[in-house]
Amino acid sequence: MIKTKEQLKINTETNANGDVKLFLSNLADFEGKNEKLRTFALAELKPGEEVEFHIHTGECESYYIISGEGEYNDNGEITKVLPGAVTFTPSGSGHGIKNTGADMLTFIALIILD
Repeated sequence: MIKTKEQLKINTETNANGDVKLFLSNLADFEGKNEKLRTFALAELKPGEEVEFHIHTGECESYYIISGEGEYNDNGEITKVLPGAVTFTPSGSGHGIKNTGADMLTFIALIILD
């Protein structure tokens, strides 16, 4: 099964002002996908915006940074992330990410249920 970029379902998240801050293109919108796969998405975060710190329970999440630059919050430890960086947040831990660059921060987000 194959889908083109135009066929992908795109969800958005807004900031406190109601402006779109994040675009999520669902890369796993296929019939018959493994039920443990919660999210496999292309994420595009606008400059200055962030995915606020949150804790994962019963699932783990990884990011693969494609382009842009940001700050990754790994349970309170802030680290600069650039293209090629990979993050991992196990169940019971938390993370967040902020776009600190002038361009979109683009990354793959993968969430697997325990």
